[in-house]
Amino acid sequence: MPLPAIPRRVKIGDAAAFAGTTPRAIRHYHAIGLLAEPERGSDDRRRYGYDDMIRLLWIRKMADAGISLDDIHAAFKDGTQIEQSLARLEESLASKAAAIETQRAAVNRLREVGSPLGLLPPLVTGRLRDLPPGALRSADLDSLLVTERTFGPLGAAIQANRFIVLATHPDLRAEEDRLARAEAALDDTMAPDDPRIEDLAAQRCAHEAALAATGERSGLEEALDALLDREDEHEGEEGDEARMSAREAIGKMPYDFSPARIRYEERVIELLHAGEQHADTDPRIC
Repeated sequence: MPLPAIPRRVKIGDAAAFAGTTPRAIRHYHAIGLLAEPERGSDDRRRYGYDDMIRLLWIRKMADAGISLDDIHAAFKDGTQIEQSLARLEESLASKAAAIETQRAAVNRLREVGSPLGLLPPLVTGRLRDLPPGALRSADLDSLLVTERTFGPLGAAIQANRFIVLATHPDLRAEEDRLARAEAALDDTMAPDDPRIEDLAAQRCAHEAALAATGERSGLEEALDALLDREDEHEGEEGDEARMSAREAIGKMPYDFSPARIRYEERVIELLHAGEQHADTDPRIC
């Protein structure tokens, strides 16, 4: 059986189809000097011969292996440089493999937990996964997300204690809801020096103290201490993403607080700090 007509040279479309690439990619190879410009036919179109096709096939093989075009270019110029290119490629692939494993673990946790809670760090997920369905509200989950971004996994794990107490003590949850409604009323119609701000801040401080005391009686503080002891073990758990400082994060998160609400938040922090400093000497402070 005779062979079909064998072309001595082919057009760019046929070259691209044979090599498994596109004419656009081949033109880019020409532009960066990776593939020499071939002869042109009488119609002024490129025509590719055997040597051109061999070069193109090697380019595609190396590119498919993940080698950058710059490194392919260097390898063609000096074969001894390929080892350096492969070392860089291996390091890059190892980093990508680690990222894929992290993503796979996150997907598995999400599937196992069955809610967005599974996307938070295991330190947080492990503390809240045994709560009954619906006990953790959407707003609670949002708050944990912001805390984890600002203070890291341990900060969110500490905050998890708070939500465990709220989920298991209806009276404290009711007080939390009442305070949240009062805080929402601190809008632009209220002056920052309104005396109601001081009163509400004192109520919030007392509520936080009650939450902390309940958590301690429930043994949550002991579990938290165990987490703190393991802090070093989870130091790299956050990944490679650079974490901004808490002050930077708070300044970038658009809470849209009114001046009155900002003053309230400041006063709550002041009262809580004073309570930590003087709890043993002056029980009147928070």
